[in-house]
Amino acid sequence: MFKNIAITFLFGIFIVSAQNNTSYWQQHVDYTMNVDMNVENFQYSGTQELVYTNNSPDVLDKVFYHLYFNAFQPGSEMDIRSINMPDPDPRVLDKIGKLTPDEVGYLLVSSLTQNGKSVQYKIEGTILEVALDKPIEPGEKATFSMKFDGQVPKQIRRSGRNNKEGVALSMTQWYPKMAEYDFEGWHTSPYIAREFHGVWGDFDVTINIDKNYVLGGSGYLQNPQEIGYGYEKPGTKIKNKGKTLSWHFKAPNVHDFAWAADPEYLHDVVQVPNGPTLHFLYKNNTDIIDKWKDLQPKTVELMNYFSEKIGKYPYDQYSVIQGGDGGMEYAMCTLITGERSFGSLVGVTAHEMAHSWFQHILATNESKHEWMDEGFTSYISTLAMNEVMKQNNPNSLKGMYKNYFQLAISGVEQPQTTHADRYAHNSAYGASAYSKGAVFLSQLGYIIGEENLAKTLKQYFETWKFKHPTPNDFKRVAEKVSGIQLDWYLTDWTQTTNWIDYGIKEVEENGSNSTKITLERIGQMPMPIDLYVEYTDGSIESFYMPIRMMRGEKENQIPSINRTVLSDWPWADPTYTFEIAKPKSQIKAVAIDIMLLLADVNPSNNSYGK
Repeated sequence: MFKNIAITFLFGIFIVSAQNNTSYWQQHVDYTMNVDMNVENFQYSGTQELVYTNNSPDVLDKVFYHLYFNAFQPGSEMDIRSINMPDPDPRVLDKIGKLTPDEVGYLLVSSLTQNGKSVQYKIEGTILEVALDKPIEPGEKATFSMKFDGQVPKQIRRSGRNNKEGVALSMTQWYPKMAEYDFEGWHTSPYIAREFHGVWGDFDVTINIDKNYVLGGSGYLQNPQEIGYGYEKPGTKIKNKGKTLSWHFKAPNVHDFAWAADPEYLHDVVQVPNGPTLHFLYKNNTDIIDKWKDLQPKTVELMNYFSEKIGKYPYDQYSVIQGGDGGMEYAMCTLITGERSFGSLVGVTAHEMAHSWFQHILATNESKHEWMDEGFTSYISTLAMNEVMKQNNPNSLKGMYKNYFQLAISGVEQPQTTHADRYAHNSAYGASAYSKGAVFLSQLGYIIGEENLAKTLKQYFETWKFKHPTPNDFKRVAEKVSGIQLDWYLTDWTQTTNWIDYGIKEVEENGSNSTKITLERIGQMPMPIDLYVEYTDGSIESFYMPIRMMRGEKENQIPSINRTVLSDWPWADPTYTFEIAKPKSQIKAVAIDIMLLLADVNPSNNSYGK
């Protein structure tokens, strides 16, 4: 009977160091770039004018850029890190060390000025350090003009040329990118294949490339009448002249710019009713065309789902592009490998599209808080897949909990506050960022109630869109929505490896007309407890024990079941005892958390009786 109630409940729920927002500030950048791409040798040259606005209260005497392509060189930090990990990413392994000079990636800066005056700079791996000619005062702007050259590496990780599915150019992390400066200071982590952090701004990018190549990526194409390839309006006369075409894009209010190109791309356009235009670019491969056609209405459903559950997608365009080495989110687009089963194709699209909210609108520093973008994305995309693919799974997040349980008992778990680059095992990083991050949200629904969780996600979006929220910022939104204090939850779940383990210790007679039930906290992490008692007459009653640190309580999540709110359980007390005014002979079963939302690592001691 518990199982039936749990299934009914789960079908009904929502398929669903900190800064102070009142003094919040963030830097701003405006990029104008013009790039010439040579598709024969995969080398390119470009100019970049970057207008940097210092909105901080600090005087800046240096700035830093990321030069991501320098990671794809033998002896780079990405190379060394990969060959020294016990479980390296199979896409990387020792492949970087084997690249030849014409296969490596690089970004080189040949000149750089600040407001027209030359500045001193040095390149250290994937970071360019610039000593300013004149400090940038608070509120001031500075214009940096740069000439740079690059070579697209052989496809290994995320970026590259000629990936395994034959896509010519996956151009991600391809340009000198200003590092973020925020309330914590500069963020200049070297690139070793993990996560990113970028400055909000506007991009104006022109790419000059062989006219036979079709492009897709971030931003809105400004000159479709010169391009064609499905971007022009019907009946437009195309001006395809010369050996190259200049693709001119503008991407407003984003923190990255990515693109991909191939001479065999097919290009489909689908309009979401009352929503953005969707672009699909994929290889003219008969084995995948039907699946990519079928993907398109599912992508419309996904866009509507995320817009409803989180907040309306704020741009007028989104592109799904075949490329890269798996799936990776970028501003207004994603690159995914396309030779997949249909379910996998929809699944990777769902995950990467969800990142448009949790990273490309709610732009956390995913190098430090990787679980916020990967975990939140995994949570919402799993629920979306359950609905869009009609999986009819009453507990679609079960796999996330299973992965977390394996991590918790693995002996290699590290706190979620670990920098993304500093995990000793790739497997621990993946389980912590994706699965444990998803369980954080699911279990938050257990703590504050599913309705409050749904409200929290929407309020979080409205409060922090186009900003850089931290874990504490999310926590504060949840506290304001629910009226429950959550510092204990954020601390234990993300800053420690404490696990949850509660058990039913005793169910014993207490005289002839009452029963005494004793629960015990075995794990170090405190949690409120929902206890359900089924009687021999078939009736069910619930007992709710908030922990004292919550300073509040959630609403009854199953109104059809009578609930008794018991006194708070102080976390330091290892046991909790209460009485039921019925003899033990009338109690058929007792169970903790019949909805299975509590991430209890040892559920074997969570029930008594049948």
